[in-house]
Amino acid sequence: MRAALVGIDFGAGDFKASLEELALLARSAGAEPITTITAKRNSPDPAHFVGSGKADEIAQAVLADKVEIVIFNHALSPAQQRNLERRLNVRVVDRTSLILDIFAQRAQSHEGKLQVELAQLQHLATRLIRGWTHLERQKGGIGLRGPGETQLETDRRLIGERVKMLRTRLTKLRKQHETQRRSRGRNQTFSVSLVGYTNAGKSTLFNTLTKAGVYVANQLFATLDTTSRRLYLGADVGNVVVSDTVGFVRELPHQLVAAFRATLEETIHADLLLHVVDGASSVRMEQIEQVNDVLREIGADHIPQILVWNKIDAAGLEPGIERDEYGKISRVFISARSGAGLDLLRDAIVEAAGSRTAAPDAVELEGEEAGFAHADLVPATPHPGPH
Repeated sequence: MRAALVGIDFGAGDFKASLEELALLARSAGAEPITTITAKRNSPDPAHFVGSGKADEIAQAVLADKVEIVIFNHALSPAQQRNLERRLNVRVVDRTSLILDIFAQRAQSHEGKLQVELAQLQHLATRLIRGWTHLERQKGGIGLRGPGETQLETDRRLIGERVKMLRTRLTKLRKQHETQRRSRGRNQTFSVSLVGYTNAGKSTLFNTLTKAGVYVANQLFATLDTTSRRLYLGADVGNVVVSDTVGFVRELPHQLVAAFRATLEETIHADLLLHVVDGASSVRMEQIEQVNDVLREIGADHIPQILVWNKIDAAGLEPGIERDEYGKISRVFISARSGAGLDLLRDAIVEAAGSRTAAPDAVELEGEEAGFAHADLVPATPHPGPH
């Protein structure tokens, strides 16, 4: 699908990096960016988000390049989206809808599909009027004649019923996860969650550590469903459980954060977070802050965290460990693809697990809230793989 990308520079953040990310998101959704249209504004236009002159420029580009879809790097209001579609005569998608579409394509597990559908329906509920050009009253049969429901009201009611059913199912799955966590907590198994910006190399690192075979690709949101595996780290520590979670992105839609709370709770109940960072990215510090924002939103900002500086081979860095002023490991430099520095990372996990074991009271309190595991025992030998 031929796409035109639209980005408006409001003077905040790295605008160029944001546009590059939009192009990656578009390709991940199956679109092919043909042209990119940019502008600078102090604030969005209430009617079209962009000014009328810029809207005409986009319309000309749509005709000249035979564009089939226009993708905005921003969240549009229902009225702005409707006005733009009328003016451009093609489908208009905002950043939120684009990310929701990618998640819908990538969800594999039953729970993941439920979570994505819930987020989509919550987003759709504010845009129902776009789908209907006829809002006439429904006709009743004999004895039922009267005003009835408008088509819009019917759709809202049906969506509301579906949302209620999805939330009930997700609540049931959440209780199952809690039961699994309590079982693992009784065994006092140390849990580690990989978090980080999407495409930072989490799944590659997960595969290298655990031989899990999780799907890896150089694209955004390659994996959505949380996968957990056991990792043996020697006689002193024994098995730890490592979980690979969904990647984060700037302006992650709130509907997704809410819908994926059950999945993200694997992060909340971890004993240690390995925050994987793309060490070769020019906007890595912004990405770190974006991930920390989501961690704060889901209540996981209190969990001990180690920054895993990945892709050091592309950044020209050497394997190593950094410690904070208290002597605790704060950063580990590795390459998940080549395996460089993975021995240091394992040592860091062992040290973190050992410090928790040294505080038995903390173990007893945290055990009930730890994450779950579901896999066979696997060796801890690294192997090369793609980023």
